[in-house]
Amino acid sequence: MARKELKVDTSNCSNRSTYILLGNILRIQILSYWRLKRMSSIQIEEKITKFLEHYEKEGYLEPLSLADALKNWATMYKNKVALVDQTGSLTYEELYRSANFLGQGLIAKGIKRGDNVLLQLPNNIFFVKACFALFIIGARPILLLPTHREKDITNIAKLTEPVAIIIPSTFHGYDYQSMAKKVVMKQPSISLIITDEPNDTCISLGDLENQFCPKKDDLMEHKSSYQDIALFLLSGGTTGIPKVIPKLHTAYLCNAKAAADRCQVTENSTYLAVLSIAHDYPLCSPGVLGTLSKGGKVILSSTSTFDEALEWIEKERVTFTSIVPVIANLWVESLALEEHADVSSLDYILLGAAKLEKQLALQLMTQFQCQLIQGYGLGEGITCFTSPHDDIDTIISCQGTPISTGDEIKIVDENGDEVALGEAGELIQKGPYTFLGYYKSPEMNQLSFTTDGFFKTGDKARITEEGNIQILGRVKEQINRAGENVTPSEIESYLLEHDEIVDASVVGVADQELGERICAFVVKKDRELSLTELCQFMIENGVANTKLPDQLVYVESIPYINVGKSDKKKLVAQYLA
Repeated sequence: MARKELKVDTSNCSNRSTYILLGNILRIQILSYWRLKRMSSIQIEEKITKFLEHYEKEGYLEPLSLADALKNWATMYKNKVALVDQTGSLTYEELYRSANFLGQGLIAKGIKRGDNVLLQLPNNIFFVKACFALFIIGARPILLLPTHREKDITNIAKLTEPVAIIIPSTFHGYDYQSMAKKVVMKQPSISLIITDEPNDTCISLGDLENQFCPKKDDLMEHKSSYQDIALFLLSGGTTGIPKVIPKLHTAYLCNAKAAADRCQVTENSTYLAVLSIAHDYPLCSPGVLGTLSKGGKVILSSTSTFDEALEWIEKERVTFTSIVPVIANLWVESLALEEHADVSSLDYILLGAAKLEKQLALQLMTQFQCQLIQGYGLGEGITCFTSPHDDIDTIISCQGTPISTGDEIKIVDENGDEVALGEAGELIQKGPYTFLGYYKSPEMNQLSFTTDGFFKTGDKARITEEGNIQILGRVKEQINRAGENVTPSEIESYLLEHDEIVDASVVGVADQELGERICAFVVKKDRELSLTELCQFMIENGVANTKLPDQLVYVESIPYINVGKSDKKKLVAQYLA
C-alpha cells in the first residue's frame, strides 16, 4: 500500500504559520528523542546498580553468573545425567566441560564479552551447550523461536546488532541456512553463521568445540559477571519495533531457583521440555534451568506431539512437564486412544500462557492421574504458580501467588490508583528478577514503568481474599493463539503490504482448539485473494507461521471509532450476525 504524504499549503499566512509550527514540533521531538536516548544508558546503569545493591542486601540475589552456577552444579552432581535428547545424553560434568570448550571455540572465531549472538535452535543439547558457552565467555544469546522467520529476525538484528547467528541447517523441512544468509545481507554486523550440524558452507558447533580446543583439560576462566546481561528474551511487538528483554545473570538464576522451590523440584525430578526452550516458561519457570539448579534431569523433546512426549514419559520416567491448554487438549484426546500408555511417573503438569477451562483441567487430572499446577508469568518479570497442595477450585480458577517474597504486586485503575481487594484492574509489579527496561527502547520504557519502578504488565487481574492472582485478560489488545501472544497491528501491517488489500483489521476469535484464531477482515482493491494465496505471500515476505491468519473475511469497509482505530467489536458482531 502506498505511503500517504502530508501536503501543507503554505500560500497564506495561516497555513505558513501551521507549517512552521509543525516543523518546530518535529525538531523538538527529534531533540527530545536523542536527549532521552543519551540519558537512558546512564539511567539504566544507575538503576542496575541500585537494583543489585537492594536485592543482594535483602538476600534474594547471589553473586553468581549462570556460568558460575553450572560449574557449581557440575561439581555437586558430576556424573549424574543432566540432559537427554534424541542424539544421546550429557552428565553435569560433561555439559560444563563441553560448554567451556565450545566457548573457547567461539572466542577463537572473534566472539567476545558483550557481543550479541542470535540463537535459533530447536530443543536439543546443542541449544543448552551454546547458551552456557556464551554465558562463560560473556556474550549474550538472543533467544529466537524456531518459528521466527526472516522479517522478524531482521527487525531484531537491526536493534541488537549481533555478530553471529546460530541455527539448525534444517528443521522440520525448513532451510534455515538460506534464511540466515538473507538476514546477513541486510545486517552487516553479522559476520558468522554457525550451524548445529557439519556442512560444506558453514562452521558447526561441533567443529568449534573440537577444532579449537586441542587441550581437553584446559578449562578457561569465566569472562562474565553476575551483574552482566546474561541473555535476551523476546516479547510481542509491532513491525520494526521488537521488544527485547535483557535478563541479568543473577536475577535469572534467582527466577529459576524460586520457581523450582515453588514447584518442589528435587534431585529426583525429571523434566520434559516439549515447548520451545527459547520461551521463558520452559526455560526458567522452573523449566530447564530450575531443574538443573536442583540436580534433576532434563529431557529435550523435539516436538510437543503426544506420541513423542509419551515415548519420553515412559522411557525416562518423567515426573513433570509444562504445557499450554491447546496442547493439553490434544494430549487428553490422544491418551484416550492409548490402551496401554504408562504415565504413572508424572507427579504434576504445569499449565500456563492461556486460560485453563475447568472441564479440561478435570480431564487432565483424571486421565493422567496427576496433580496440576497453574501458573502465570512474563519474560519481563513476575512468575506465579499455585501450590501442588492447593484445592482443585483454586488450581482451576487462579494463577497462584508470586514465587518470591521479594515480589511486589498491585492492582490499579486507569489512573494508577490501587483498587479495593477483589476488584479488577491492571496488574503492576516489581521484584528481584523483574527486568529494568527493554533493550535500546527509552521511549517504550517511559511508558512501561510507573514513577516508583513498577512494571505495567498490561494484564487485567484481581486478587482473591486468599491472596491468589486471577488473570482476566489483557488491558491492551492482543491475540493469544495456542499460547503465543500475537499483536494484531503487526499482522495488519503485513497484510497492507499486498497490492490487492486496501484496508485490514485483525481480531482474535474464540476457537476450541487454538484458544483464539487469527481472523483478518480485509477490503480488497480489485480481486479477492484466497487464504492460501495470502498466507503464501506473507511467508515469502519472511513472516512467521504463527502470525498467519487462520481465517479471511472480506468486507466492504472497515468501521472506525472516532479515535482513528478500527471498531473491532462491530466487525466481529457483523461477522457473527
